[in-house]
Amino acid sequence: MIPFNRVVIVGGGTAGWMAAAALSKTFREKISIELIESEVIGTVGVGEATIPNIKNFHLLLELDEAEFMRAVHGTFKLGIEFVNWDNLGDRYFHPFGPPGVESWAAQFHHYWLRAKGQGDVADYGEFSVETSMARDGRFGMNGERKPNYAYHFDAGLYAKLLRGFSENLGVRRIEGKVVEVQTHPESGHIESVKLESGQVVAGDLFIDCTGFRGLLIEQELQTGWEDWSHWLRNDSAVAVQTESVSSLSPYTRSTARSAGWQWTIPLQHRVGNGLVYSSGYMPDDEATRTLLDNIDGKTINDPRVIKFRTGRRLKQWNRNCVALGLSSGFLEPLESTSIHLIQNGIIRLIKLFPFSGIDEAAVDQYNEDVRTEIEFIRDFIILHYHLTHRADSPYWNDCRTMQVPDTLLHKVSLFEGSGLIAQHPYDLFADQSWAAVMLGQGVEPKGHHPVVEMADDDELRQFLARIRASVRQIVELQPMHRDYVAAHCSTPEHAA
Repeated sequence: MIPFNRVVIVGGGTAGWMAAAALSKTFREKISIELIESEVIGTVGVGEATIPNIKNFHLLLELDEAEFMRAVHGTFKLGIEFVNWDNLGDRYFHPFGPPGVESWAAQFHHYWLRAKGQGDVADYGEFSVETSMARDGRFGMNGERKPNYAYHFDAGLYAKLLRGFSENLGVRRIEGKVVEVQTHPESGHIESVKLESGQVVAGDLFIDCTGFRGLLIEQELQTGWEDWSHWLRNDSAVAVQTESVSSLSPYTRSTARSAGWQWTIPLQHRVGNGLVYSSGYMPDDEATRTLLDNIDGKTINDPRVIKFRTGRRLKQWNRNCVALGLSSGFLEPLESTSIHLIQNGIIRLIKLFPFSGIDEAAVDQYNEDVRTEIEFIRDFIILHYHLTHRADSPYWNDCRTMQVPDTLLHKVSLFEGSGLIAQHPYDLFADQSWAAVMLGQGVEPKGHHPVVEMADDDELRQFLARIRASVRQIVELQPMHRDYVAAHCSTPEHAA
């Protein structure tokens, strides 16, 4: 049997070098890996926020956290603060860890809902270690209850780190621009790509990391696209970097504007800022002015406008080509899921790697798994736009009144009626995340789980008081986030 072991990755950036790193670490000399990228073709490079699952990817690579953080000028992330999403002036926090204590039958928010119905006005965030730590600007590992966290980092430096990691494991980088793709006349499988220099690079499996253009998966293989812009109306982003002028916040901030939302991501050496918006409601020049009028600190670079469309390829694995990152589909970065989708695509590929040749059943399983996961994430992002009381602009009126997928409608209806959350094994976001967003955006369930009635009123009050006190005690043990970074993983130029 002819071995199926030549992998060609077309495109670098975060997706390309994550794939190279994980495949070379896992399979070592069992496969050869060549990565083609051109220095004249830029990357989007604004994916600077992550979710906690990335720590599992780093465990696979055996990356030391402190070394990684120094290399990418990273900071820690406990969740996302949402400002102006339900009404102007409102804010809530989506933490990465579960709040309070829950029983096997009912999540913690059911206990909180019962207490609220009895007149207890304690903020939901006071029962969350991650939320309380973030609001205090603290981060640390002191005490028994460790926070669940992710990272902010410089995407360009992350790709550079993974490139060095991969090349040390034998990955060969080829500089050049692909100008032609050769396919088998009968099977349609990609056989090789030709570079501008004339060099031909042959392979068995091709990984498309060419961004929105989808050079292999779409331009060559004509895979097809499912458009989601009728639900997710934003089609543009403008990004700019600024100097740091305040303490390091251990969270991402998302501030809703009149026709989109603005991100603020603090790194050790700068702050990443951007405005995601719909050009049908806000032209590019107005979006740029809106962003520049709402940032702190001196700008480091010129604002850059990026165009995109939300949706997915009909297949992420087509013939002998697997698409990762922007070439496979795009969901706006509201919940920082872009790098996670790259990571999971790589892990699935490793589990189903076609050493014996393409197995259509395995390809179908890969595509079905990816479709299911991204549709759940899609629904979670739509949730933020649809569950709003804002009526101050045509954009928010249209988002509030639009028809949403039946899968999301069911989740919202179930929660509104009973506080229950339908959970699926492929749903990336756990029940506490759905509860945090729905409660934060003004959904008031009509009921709660009956198991919480087992305690009398005094027992419930004492139960909640103990949790709040415990959370407060844990938070006060932690240093300020800036101090923790300085002590454990500051880059040399920022150690002072």
